[in-house]
Amino acid sequence: MMKLIGKVAIVTGAGGSGSGRAIARRFAREGASVVVADIREDGMRDTASAIEVEGLRASIFRTDVGNEDEVRALFAFAEKTYGGIDIVVNNASGAVFPERSLDDWFANVRVDLLGAMYATRYGIEAMRRRGGGAIVNIGSTSALPHGDVRSDSPAASGYNTAKVGVIRLTTTLKWLGVKERIRVNCLVPHWIGTEEIKNSIAGMTPEQRRDWAVPDALITPEEVAGATLRLATDESLAGRVMVWFGGQSPRLIPLGDPGYASLDDVFGGDTGR
Repeated sequence: MMKLIGKVAIVTGAGGSGSGRAIARRFAREGASVVVADIREDGMRDTASAIEVEGLRASIFRTDVGNEDEVRALFAFAEKTYGGIDIVVNNASGAVFPERSLDDWFANVRVDLLGAMYATRYGIEAMRRRGGGAIVNIGSTSALPHGDVRSDSPAASGYNTAKVGVIRLTTTLKWLGVKERIRVNCLVPHWIGTEEIKNSIAGMTPEQRRDWAVPDALITPEEVAGATLRLATDESLAGRVMVWFGGQSPRLIPLGDPGYASLDDVFGGDTGR
């Protein structure tokens, strides 16, 4: 049974060969008309062709998600082409590594956080006209630890800041699920086995793999697509964050979770008052 018959989905960052493309293809197979958004035009065409060769519906629209005008134009295109928007997947990522300057920080924040905020804002407006919908943000487990586990490597400050913001953006919009039937959820995956990541791991020494905490099992792009579909279609989920480490089952962060399992007592009970 196809879950998205008659639905219209925008998938950002779907012009590569990884999770975005897998999500776009999975959603199309479930019956959705898919708008593929990216800055990589050749990649977008490849994604759309892979969908259309199966007799399914896809369109492309070049979009820099860090540019509000271009995001606004993307949503106008989707509504004009398909009559409305039911699902938005904020998958686009700047991924500027290593971050050598403030410009690199801001590049990651512009795409990963501001891009998600722009698309969420215009997605909400479009879904209000539709009477409801679903937004799925894609985070990263690199945003979860308090402090960088690799003390000898520069932290991905801009990227991680952006991904923390994406998670918090999601949880603050839980109310939309009750008030307006617009559900915003977030998938937070660990290492994803894209070709780029697999090639990068293959070039690491055993010591580097240990230092980077490379897991034995990588999550596949197709598994990411399946989890994204779950968050987009399960009407019991709103404002939820699904964390998925390789080799484990995906799990939801409990509602009301304070964020820290334990705290160091630096005062030994004496607050200095």
